Amino acid sequence: MKPQSERLGKEPIPKLLSSLAFPAMIGMFVMASYNVVDTIIISRAVGTLGVAAVSIAFPVQMIMMALAGAIGIGGASVISRMLGANKIESANHVFGNVISLVLIISILGAVLGLSLLTPILILFGSSPTILPLAQDYLGIILYGTVFFAFGFSMNNIVRSEGNAKTAMMTMVISAVLNVIFTSFLVFVLDLGIRGSALGTVLAQAFTSFYLVFYFLKGKSSLSLKAVHLIPRLFIMRQIAAIGSSAFVHQAAASIMFIVANHMLVFYSGDLAVAVFGIIHKVLMFTLMPIMGVVQGLLPIVGYNFGANLNQRVSESIRLGIKASTIIATFAFVMIMAFPKSFMLIFTDDIQAIEMGISALRIMFALSMTIGLQMVSGGVFQALGKARAAFVLSMSRQIFFLIPMLLTLPLMFGLTGVWLAFPISDLLSFLLSLWFIHKHKNVFFKGKHSVASSPS
Repeated sequence: MKPQSERLGKEPIPKLLSSLAFPAMIGMFVMASYNVVDTIIISRAVGTLGVAAVSIAFPVQMIMMALAGAIGIGGASVISRMLGANKIESANHVFGNVISLVLIISILGAVLGLSLLTPILILFGSSPTILPLAQDYLGIILYGTVFFAFGFSMNNIVRSEGNAKTAMMTMVISAVLNVIFTSFLVFVLDLGIRGSALGTVLAQAFTSFYLVFYFLKGKSSLSLKAVHLIPRLFIMRQIAAIGSSAFVHQAAASIMFIVANHMLVFYSGDLAVAVFGIIHKVLMFTLMPIMGVVQGLLPIVGYNFGANLNQRVSESIRLGIKASTIIATFAFVMIMAFPKSFMLIFTDDIQAIEMGISALRIMFALSMTIGLQMVSGGVFQALGKARAAFVLSMSRQIFFLIPMLLTLPLMFGLTGVWLAFPISDLLSFLLSLWFIHKHKNVFFKGKHSVASSPS
């Protein structure tokens, strides 16, 4: 552990960032593959309405992942510190409480979701045409909630003990099995949208069994006994305190998706919902490499800031901004030049392609600014400036995008929905620049100017 952490303060920044960011990028791409594969298969086998149904159901999955992620991230943070302090038994109690929380919340979520399935889908923007398909898809997904939640949270726990290889393998196994099961159930057994949902659940179930095997076979630093599963309030409070910001951020994206779906149904109809679902998958893959850069950057900034290696802090931040901006600009150029090609990956519906070409170009008009937004938010998180990090992480979705989605369509109709995204990007970019200017000594001069500031 010590030699691994010491390299953060010694290795050249470019080499260090690439070695940390590249594996994270791979993991991000693998995680994003679930919904992309589902969308492509459903589009080819079921059609545009099937894509719209998955788009309507997606916010429910996002909420499930937000809860599981909050528990996993919160638990992983506590466990890693316990392991570092050689408090193995305390770490095992946290591990057991993470499992208990995951089981309790996932079972309650599944029961609640299944009992209120139709009202939830209508609330999330489903039209009468989409509703039957959305019911078929989400009804099966909800039965697999415990597998989704367990796999997602345990991946964070595995990573917390420094086992990046196993954490990577869980994501690879899930992605590969998802493609195999979904393709077989949809195209061979002709189960349609139900087959897509069932294939995803089966892939997550196998991944969960793989993780259980990992822990039971003693490959982990952690062990589990019945006494560790007993809920302890002070442990759960620790987990919740750390994981809450992750939950809020993910839940905000879910709320945005719900608002957008409602606006699209009202101003255009089911086709626009399907197009938005496809574009969101394109956006996911645009953000994945940038998220990898941010994940690689955070430990470098945090370690060197704590070690008072101010020049390395500034150098790593500048390199992170440069790398993420290059990635975002490349994505902008590709989208502007080849929007039809991106749409053709997911659908051959002529109307969807025509609408998608226009929507892609509008929504990605200022996408080159996303890199700086994401890096600046991550940097303040690494520096321990919770207020600034929280404001920047929430600004695009809650402060800007949702209000724009609610107001711009009143003036511009369907085009207003697409316009909400670049305008929100611009406002978030300007806010990021303001925070960077406020703490410019840390970003560009290597001095700890933020140390005296609460934000």
